[in-house]
Amino acid sequence: MSLLSTVQGPADLRGLSPAELGQLADEIRDFLVDAVTRTGGHLGPNLGVVELTIALHRVFDSPYDRILWDTGHQAYVHKLLTGRQDFSRLRMQGGLSGYPSRAESEHDLIENSHASTALGYADGLAKAHQLLGTPDRRTVAVIGDGALTGGMAWEALNNIAEASDRPLVIVVNDNERSYAKTIGGLAHHLSTLRTTQGYERFLALGKEALQRTPLVGQPLFGALHGAKKGFKDAFTPQGMFEDLGLKYLGPIDGHDLGAVEQALRQARGYGGPVIVHCLTVKGRGYRPAEQDEADRFHAVGAMDPYTCLPVSPSAGVSWTSAFGSELLALGAERPDVVAITAAMLQPVGLAKFAAAYPERTFDVGIAEQHAVASAAGLATGGLHPVVAVYATFLNRAFDQVLMDVALHRLGVTFVLDRAGVTGNDGASHNGMWDMSLLQVVPGLRLAAPRDADQLRAQLREAVDVADAPTVVRFPKGDLGPAVPALERIGGVDVLQRTGPAPEILLVAVGAMAPACLDAAALLLAEGFTCTVVDPRWVKPVDPALPELAAAHGLVVTVEDNGRAGGVGSAIAQAMRDAGVDVPLRDLGIPQEFLNHAGRGELMEEIGLTGTGVAAQTAVFAKHLLPNRGANQHHAG
Repeated sequence: MSLLSTVQGPADLRGLSPAELGQLADEIRDFLVDAVTRTGGHLGPNLGVVELTIALHRVFDSPYDRILWDTGHQAYVHKLLTGRQDFSRLRMQGGLSGYPSRAESEHDLIENSHASTALGYADGLAKAHQLLGTPDRRTVAVIGDGALTGGMAWEALNNIAEASDRPLVIVVNDNERSYAKTIGGLAHHLSTLRTTQGYERFLALGKEALQRTPLVGQPLFGALHGAKKGFKDAFTPQGMFEDLGLKYLGPIDGHDLGAVEQALRQARGYGGPVIVHCLTVKGRGYRPAEQDEADRFHAVGAMDPYTCLPVSPSAGVSWTSAFGSELLALGAERPDVVAITAAMLQPVGLAKFAAAYPERTFDVGIAEQHAVASAAGLATGGLHPVVAVYATFLNRAFDQVLMDVALHRLGVTFVLDRAGVTGNDGASHNGMWDMSLLQVVPGLRLAAPRDADQLRAQLREAVDVADAPTVVRFPKGDLGPAVPALERIGGVDVLQRTGPAPEILLVAVGAMAPACLDAAALLLAEGFTCTVVDPRWVKPVDPALPELAAAHGLVVTVEDNGRAGGVGSAIAQAMRDAGVDVPLRDLGIPQEFLNHAGRGELMEEIGLTGTGVAAQTAVFAKHLLPNRGANQHHAG
C-alpha cells in the first residue's frame, strides 16, 4: 500500500516523520504525472507546489482554517490530501473539477478560477472572523507571482495592510511564471529578492571599483556604505511589503518541507497580516516539464508520459493557430499593427507575431483592465492595437472597453479566443457572456467568423476600422471545413436554401453554421424548408436581416452565447424597429453556470448540435407556422 493511499484527510499528515513526508512528496509527483497525462490537465503548476501544500495542511486546520487558492489550477495536491484521489475522470463529466469545487469538498471555499481574486476574498474573510469573534480561525491565501501582476491583488493588499491586528497569511508561490515567464516591474523586484545578499555583492563591486579611484573613491564608498539600507530597499522588495505594513518572511525554498513548515508556523502565530515568500520550480521532479521553457507543461492534453507525444494528435488546424498566422501576415503589411495580451502569449496564438515583431508585442501580465486602457493609449498615439485574450477574461475589462475605447471612438481590435462553450475547465472559463456584454457598447462592431476563410477576412475588416472598437470572436478547438456562401445579401451570407420558398430563416452565428446546416437537412426531412444565413458581423445588425426575416414565417437564431441579451435579442429588436412582425425564437447557452465536461457533451446537453437545433426548431414551427397541414402534405 502506498503512503498516499493512507492519507484520507489533512489530519493523517500530522503524524508522519520527515522521511515519510519525503516519500509522500515523491509518491504525489509520480501520481500526478501518471494521472494527469492520462486525462490532460494542469501538470506543471501542481508538480511545483507539492511540499508547499503538504506544509499548509500540516500547519493549518482546514476546513476550520480557510485555505484559498488563487486561480486554483494548482490545487490538485490539495485535492489528493483532502480525500479526493480518484483522478480517472479529471475535468470530465462526472469526475473531479480541474479547479477547487465547493460541490466536491468542504475544504474548497472559492472556485472562481480567474486570477488575482483570492486576496480580496481573504480580506473579507479575515474581517468576518474578527467581527464574528473567531480570531483564532486563520485565513490563508496562496497566490502566484504571476497573479500578483493583477491590479486586484494590490487593491486587496492595500486594504489588508490597514489592520495590523487581523490575522491573515499570504503565501506567495513564486515560480517566476504565470503561463510563461512572469513579466513586469514586480517580477523584477521578486527576481532580485530570490538572490539573497544581492545588494551586498553590489556593494563589494562598488567598493572594488571606487577604491581604485584616486582621491574621491574612498569618501564616495563611505557614503555608499552609509546608504546601505536604502540600497537594500532598492534592490529587494522586502521593504516594499513592509512599508505597506505587512510582515515579510522569506524568501524560502518552497521544496524544503521543513523550512516551509517552520515559516508557516511562524506566520500562523503572528497576530497580523504576513507574507510568506516561497520559491518553487514549476514542473518540479518531471524532467520534460522542467526543461520546457515555453510554459513548463502548464496545461497538457492526454499524452505518453515518457515520449510526451499526444495520445490523440490533432489532425486539424486550430482557430487559435489560424488567427496567429493571419496576424503575422497583417504585421508584415502594416507597421501600425501591435499586439497586446494578458499573460497568455502562447495560448492566444501571438507567439509567431512576438517572434517576428518583439518591439510591437506587449504582454502586460494578468492585468486585463490595464491591457485595454494601454491599448486605448496606443490607438490614441496612432497605432492599431490587437488585444488578444480568452473571451471569459474580457469580462474583467468591460469598463475599459466601454469608457476608454468606445467613448473615445478608438480603433482597437479585440480578438476573443475560447468563445462559447469551452468545456473541461468549467463554469468560469466558458466564454458565454461576451456577445451579451458587448451589445450595449455604442459604436462597437462584433464579428463571429464561421470558418478559417472568414476568420482571415473578418480580422482584416476589423483592423481596417480606425474610428471604433471591433471584436472578432471564435471558439476553442480545431477548424472544420470551409462553409461557402451561395450569395451575399447586404453583409449577410446565405449558406443554404432547402426549398423555392423557405419557411424558416435559420440565423447561424459564427461557428454554429455547421450545426445549422445539419439542422436544415433534418428539418427538410420533416417537411420544413429553410434558409440558412450567417450574419458575419452580428453587431450592428445588418439591415438585410430584417428584410430576409420578412420573407419567412419563422426566424430562429442560434448562437454559442448566453441567450440573455445576445445576438437573438439584438435581431429581435432590429426586426421590431423595422416593423417586421415575424415570430423569432432564440437558441443559445442557458443562463447558468455549466458543469465541467467535454465541449461536445455540453453542446449536446444544451441542444446546440444539428439534432438539437432541428428538434427545437421543429417544435417552434409546428406551433407558429401557418398552413402547417399543407406543408405536411407537401412533405408526403
